[in-house]
Formats: sequence, structure tokens, C-alpha cells
Amino acid sequence: MTETILEPALPIVDPHHHLWDRTPLFAGLPPATHPFDAVVRMSPRYLLDELLADLNSGHNVRSTVFVQCGAFYRADGDPAFKPVGETEFVNGVAAMSASGLYGESRVCAGIVGHVDLTLPEATVGMVLDAHIRTATERFKGIRHSASWDADAEVLGPLQRTHQGLYASTAFRAGYARLRDFGLSFDSWILEPQIPDLTDLAKAFPDTPVILDHVGTPLGRASYQGKLTERFPVWRDSIRTIAALPNVNVKLGGLAMAFCNFPSFERGPPGDSAVLAEEWRPYIETCIEAFGPERCMFESNFPVDLGNCSYAVLWNTLKRIAAGFSADEKTALFSGTATRVYRL
Repeated sequence: MTETILEPALPIVDPHHHLWDRTPLFAGLPPATHPFDAVVRMSPRYLLDELLADLNSGHNVRSTVFVQCGAFYRADGDPAFKPVGETEFVNGVAAMSASGLYGESRVCAGIVGHVDLTLPEATVGMVLDAHIRTATERFKGIRHSASWDADAEVLGPLQRTHQGLYASTAFRAGYARLRDFGLSFDSWILEPQIPDLTDLAKAFPDTPVILDHVGTPLGRASYQGKLTERFPVWRDSIRTIAALPNVNVKLGGLAMAFCNFPSFERGPPGDSAVLAEEWRPYIETCIEAFGPERCMFESNFPVDLGNCSYAVLWNTLKRIAAGFSADEKTALFSGTATRVYRL
């Protein structure tokens, strides 16, 4: 779907996208059985060329932040250090972009990697140090997702951990090392788990926390048709976690299969006006709770490609923000991301 770009001069920092090449992994696999898996297979390769095509689709994206997705991990060596391979790869892409040969946007100006925080504290420290030595000032933080649900069909292939990860003694011992390195923590969890992150953030008030994807409202599997019913539960959890000043929130990820809004997988896809109608209650609730200075719009590409193009996604977010002041728009589209990720 092609749309006229709204407010094309508005500067954007995209604080959440991925890079991967899963083409070899998908070869010979049986058909996808979960909608998320099907969407990912729509974009098996999303590297610099594909990202630049999106960045050049009309919006004024000045820089981006890469967020871990398990891509290009080392095949050999100590398993604890395998995620450093992802940082090595992304830092190379960032260096390519920093040359200026690929345009004015600075791709991967910030890098969020991964370390298994349940490892012994000393090991966590060594892996964090390896990430920082690899990407130096570009390395901003880590993401260790705890997404889990009693209904395994909600996450499908992404059901990879156990209940209560953030409360475990081992995890918290590793998490404490983030403060020593001055790093932030990105969290992808599901709506019923927001209290888990609230408790973690409260216990470590000096560590900046970023709640990804507005906490991922659920509308699939056992949550089918329950978005409206569960909205007050999600809203109360958002208001509670927003009371913690060390927590920020990313406004996006609502095109994912887990949310399952009416426009998801519909043909033809909904335009930005339709998407804005669906997403507005969640995004406006977050902005009201956190304030624009702790909210940042995100693309979550290429994952959100299953519901819209990059250009339509940013048009959607601009429609939702149309009534905000110039200063508030600056915070939402670039200022908060610049501050939180120290770009």
C-alpha cells in the first residue's frame, strides 16, 4: 500500500529494529504453523539494503537502534560468548553507515545486544565487557526477554523460557552487573507479565529500563477476542510501572501476531487511518501515564511488516501524534530515544 508521507521533515530516531538473514534456516522447513513464524518468513533476509530501502521510503529517519534478535551468533567457542557475534556483525553495519556512503541516516548508531543474565556474575561481566570492547560507544544495553504464557500457543515458536524468570535469584545477580557497566535493559514481555518487570525495575532503581512494544497486549489463542476485555488490566499495569522513573516505554509492536488486531493478516492490509484507530487507545494510554519524555515511537521492523509497510507504520504513528505540541512530537519521535540510548 502506497500513502502520501505525512510530515516528511519531522526527524525520527527509530529505536527498535532488527537485522537478520534466516534464508538458510528456512530452507527445507515445513510450512509455518504459527502466524508469527509466517510473518518472519515474509522477510527472511533483512540486512542493510532492505533497511535502507525502508529508511528511504519518505520519512526523515536520522538514526536507528538495533535490538538483539539472535542473528549471527558465533557458531563456535564458549556458548556464553556466542551472542557477541551479533554485536560484531551489527557494529560492522554501523561502521558502513557511519562512512556516509549509504546516505545521511546513521544506521545502528546504538546497539542492544544479549547476554544470558542467569549465568554466574563473573561470566556475565566478561560477556558484557566483550560486547563493549567490540562496539565501544555504540553498545548501549542488553535485552533478555522473559516472554512466556501458560498457553504455549500464544507465543508458538517463541515460547523459550519459563515462568518467573525476572524473579529468579540467578537472573537478578546477573542483572545487577548492568549498573556496573552503565548499560540499559530492554524487556520484551507479554501483558500479564508487566508486574514482573515492575518488581524488577523497582528493585534496581538505578538501571534504566525500556518496556518494549507497550507490554504486548494479547489477542491470540486463549486470549482470542479478549483485547477489549483485558484492556483495563493492561492499562492498570501500565500506570503502575509508569510510576517508576527509571522505566521508559516503546510505542509500537502492535502490528505483531500476538496482539491480533482486526487488521492483522487482512487483505488488503489496513491503511494508516485504520491502524491508528486500532492502536490509539494503547499508545495514548502510555503517553498519558509516562509522559512524552519517557515514550519513544518504534518500528519493530521487519517483524511488523506482516501488517504494514515501514512508510505506513510511521504515518500511523504520526496520525496518532497529530494533536501533540512540537516539543512533545520531538520527544516521541526522536528525543526520548536519543536520551535513553545516549546517542
